[in-house]
Amino acid sequence: MPTRLLPLLTDAPQSGDVLGARLGVNRVTVNTLARQLQQDGVPVHITRAGYALSPGTPAPALVPVTGSLGRALRYVGTVGSTQDALRAWADDPTEAAPHGAVMVAERQTAGRGRRGRSWDTTGGTLVFSVLLRPDSGVSLTLADLSLLPLAAGVAVQAACGVGGLKWPNDLLAPDGRKLAGMLVEADIRGEEARRVIIGIGVNVTHAPPGAAHLGEYHQGLTRAALLGTVLDALEHWLTASGPDVLAAWTAASVTLGRPVRVHTPQGIVEGMAARLDGHGSLIVDTTGGPRTISAGDVDLIGTLAGGPSP
Repeated sequence: MPTRLLPLLTDAPQSGDVLGARLGVNRVTVNTLARQLQQDGVPVHITRAGYALSPGTPAPALVPVTGSLGRALRYVGTVGSTQDALRAWADDPTEAAPHGAVMVAERQTAGRGRRGRSWDTTGGTLVFSVLLRPDSGVSLTLADLSLLPLAAGVAVQAACGVGGLKWPNDLLAPDGRKLAGMLVEADIRGEEARRVIIGIGVNVTHAPPGAAHLGEYHQGLTRAALLGTVLDALEHWLTASGPDVLAAWTAASVTLGRPVRVHTPQGIVEGMAARLDGHGSLIVDTTGGPRTISAGDVDLIGTLAGGPSP
């Protein structure tokens, strides 16, 4: 299996003989495994100097991890979705993923965003999922679950250092194009989630038409470095108090104080995005009075309308 080779690779070339000795195979087999990884989407460079990952690849050996999130990290070439792959890992009867486990992939064949939308993983994106479990310092009670998307958004905005947040969990560039998106899925058991999986996608050095990427604002940024920074920010904001999360989200918002059109399960709501309530729901002032919206997709009307989202 080519996955045997992947954990041994770094951004420094290693010869086929060295890698073969570590795997107990010959160098011809190492070459075969490396080419299989390439076919799976992993950026492996094969040169006379040996075998190496592209600099900045978000593989375990290259991601700076300082907290509990990411200590268990799996990096793969192609998966259906990192959400589903991490869920399967969490359910593994012999080696269940612990709290803070991270699944990173180069590409997804069935990635999804909010409301089942496809999640574009064109080259140059950072796509990963993070597992949260109870008794980890992160509150997963029903009362607090609604704040997790906002906390994730604050963390991603802080890590990226550019743009603003569109309710509930999109990061937009200064001109309104989409930079990043988040998806929070909870497995509810009684009054608490048995686990929560947060999926995050960031356009780092490339973006689909109509979207933005961080390379336009930060030159030299790598996906490995960004992943480490996002995990550090998540470590902080997922354990922050509700008022602190709401204040930080409000400060980074490009939604509040603007006219919006919100697509909700009950229909379209139009008006002025006024504020968030204590649960993170959006209060929209409409001609018929204030409306509280706990779930929906926001279209910004005006200068930050932006283009198509990835």
